[in-house]
Amino acid sequence: QVQLVESGGGLVQAGGSLRLSCAASGRTFSTYAMGWFRQAPGKEREFVAGISWSGSGTYYADSVKGRFTVSRDNAKNTVYLQMNSLKPEDTAGYYCAAGVGPVLSNYASRYAYNSWGQGTQVTVSS
Repeated sequence: QVQLVESGGGLVQAGGSLRLSCAASGRTFSTYAMGWFRQAPGKEREFVAGISWSGSGTYYADSVKGRFTVSRDNAKNTVYLQMNSLKPEDTAGYYCAAGVGPVLSNYASRYAYNSWGQGTQVTVSS
Protein backbone atom coordinates (compact mmCIF):
# COMPACT_ATOMS: atom_id res chain seq x y z
CA GLN A 1 0.00 0.00 0.00
CA VAL A 2 1.08 3.57 -0.66
CA GLN A 3 0.67 6.51 1.69
CA LEU A 4 0.43 9.95 0.09
CA VAL A 5 0.62 13.37 1.71
CA GLU A 6 -0.05 16.56 -0.26
CA SER A 7 1.18 20.02 0.66
CA GLY A 8 1.54 23.47 -0.87
CA GLY A 9 -2.05 24.57 -1.18
CA GLY A 10 -3.22 28.01 -0.15
CA LEU A 11 -4.91 31.24 -1.14
CA VAL A 12 -3.60 33.05 -4.22
CA GLN A 13 -4.83 35.84 -6.45
CA ALA A 14 -5.87 35.18 -10.03
CA GLY A 15 -2.82 35.09 -12.27
CA GLY A 16 -0.61 33.82 -9.48
CA SER A 17 1.22 30.55 -9.02
CA LEU A 18 1.42 27.68 -6.57
CA ARG A 19 3.42 24.48 -6.45
CA LEU A 20 1.83 21.42 -4.90
CA SER A 21 3.89 18.51 -3.61
CA CYS A 22 2.89 14.96 -2.87
CA ALA A 23 5.22 12.80 -0.78
CA ALA A 24 4.83 9.05 -1.13
CA SER A 25 5.84 6.17 1.12
CA GLY A 26 5.27 2.43 1.06
CA ARG A 27 5.69 0.82 -2.35
CA THR A 28 8.81 1.68 -4.35
CA PHE A 29 7.96 5.07 -5.85
CA SER A 30 9.52 4.44 -9.25
CA THR A 31 7.24 1.45 -9.91
CA TYR A 32 4.01 3.36 -10.39
CA ALA A 33 2.55 6.29 -12.27
CA MET A 34 1.04 9.24 -10.43
CA GLY A 35 -1.90 11.52 -10.98
CA TRP A 36 -3.42 14.74 -9.74
CA PHE A 37 -7.16 15.24 -9.45
CA ARG A 38 -9.27 18.05 -8.06
CA GLN A 39 -12.73 18.42 -6.63
CA ALA A 40 -14.71 21.60 -6.16
CA PRO A 41 -17.73 21.76 -3.81
CA GLY A 42 -20.75 20.11 -5.38
CA LYS A 43 -18.77 18.78 -8.32
CA GLU A 44 -17.30 15.45 -9.31
CA ARG A 45 -13.61 14.76 -8.81
CA GLU A 46 -11.84 15.50 -12.09
CA PHE A 47 -8.52 14.62 -13.63
CA VAL A 48 -5.88 17.35 -13.75
CA ALA A 49 -2.56 15.75 -14.71
CA GLY A 50 -0.74 12.44 -14.80
CA ILE A 51 2.84 11.27 -15.12
CA SER A 52 4.41 7.90 -15.89
CA TRP A 53 6.87 6.16 -13.57
CA SER A 54 9.91 7.68 -15.27
CA GLY A 55 8.44 11.10 -15.92
CA SER A 56 8.81 10.68 -19.67
CA GLY A 57 5.06 10.66 -20.20
CA THR A 58 2.90 13.53 -18.97
CA TYR A 59 -0.80 14.08 -19.55
CA TYR A 60 -3.11 17.01 -18.85
CA ALA A 61 -6.74 17.96 -18.81
CA ASP A 62 -7.55 20.48 -21.52
CA SER A 63 -8.55 23.01 -18.87
CA VAL A 64 -5.02 23.18 -17.45
CA LYS A 65 -2.87 22.46 -20.49
CA GLY A 66 -0.22 25.15 -20.94
CA ARG A 67 -0.66 26.45 -17.37
CA PHE A 68 0.09 23.43 -15.15
CA THR A 69 3.16 21.19 -15.20
CA VAL A 70 3.46 17.82 -13.50
CA SER A 71 6.87 16.42 -12.59
CA ARG A 72 8.38 13.87 -10.26
CA ASP A 73 11.61 13.26 -8.38
CA ASN A 74 11.99 9.52 -7.81
CA ALA A 75 14.98 10.08 -5.53
CA LYS A 76 12.75 12.12 -3.21
CA ASN A 77 9.60 10.00 -3.63
CA THR A 78 7.72 13.15 -4.56
CA VAL A 79 5.49 14.33 -7.37
CA TYR A 80 4.84 18.01 -8.03
CA LEU A 81 2.18 20.11 -9.69
CA GLN A 82 3.35 23.55 -10.75
CA MET A 83 0.30 25.74 -11.31
CA ASN A 84 0.72 29.05 -13.13
CA SER A 85 -1.76 31.64 -14.38
CA LEU A 86 -4.28 30.45 -11.84
CA LYS A 87 -7.94 31.24 -12.36
CA PRO A 88 -10.84 31.35 -9.88
CA GLU A 89 -12.23 28.22 -11.54
CA ASP A 90 -9.11 26.33 -10.42
CA THR A 91 -10.36 26.63 -6.84
CA ALA A 92 -10.74 23.09 -5.47
CA GLY A 93 -9.29 20.46 -3.22
CA TYR A 94 -6.33 18.87 -5.02
CA TYR A 95 -5.55 15.19 -4.55
CA CYS A 96 -2.61 13.10 -5.66
CA ALA A 97 -3.07 9.45 -6.47
CA ALA A 98 -0.83 6.45 -7.04
CA GLY A 99 -1.41 4.46 -10.21
CA VAL A 100 -1.91 0.71 -10.40
CA GLY A 101 1.24 0.35 -12.50
CA PRO A 102 4.20 2.20 -14.03
CA VAL A 103 2.23 3.31 -17.08
CA LEU A 104 -1.54 3.72 -17.25
CA SER A 105 -3.83 3.12 -20.20
CA ASN A 106 -6.05 5.99 -19.12
CA TYR A 107 -4.55 8.53 -16.75
CA ALA A 108 -7.86 10.38 -16.52
CA SER A 109 -9.74 7.45 -15.01
CA ARG A 110 -10.12 7.38 -11.24
CA TYR A 111 -10.10 3.59 -11.45
CA ALA A 112 -6.50 3.59 -12.67
CA TYR A 113 -5.37 4.64 -9.18
CA ASN A 114 -5.45 2.64 -5.98
CA SER A 115 -4.15 5.05 -3.33
CA TRP A 116 -5.17 8.64 -2.63
CA GLY A 117 -3.90 11.46 -0.48
CA GLN A 118 -6.05 13.49 1.89
CA GLY A 119 -5.97 16.56 -0.35
CA THR A 120 -4.80 20.15 -0.12
CA GLN A 121 -7.03 23.16 -0.71
CA VAL A 122 -6.30 25.70 -3.44
CA THR A 123 -8.32 28.90 -3.45
CA VAL A 124 -7.92 31.46 -6.22
CA SER A 125 -9.44 34.88 -5.61
CA SER A 126 -10.55 37.17 -8.44
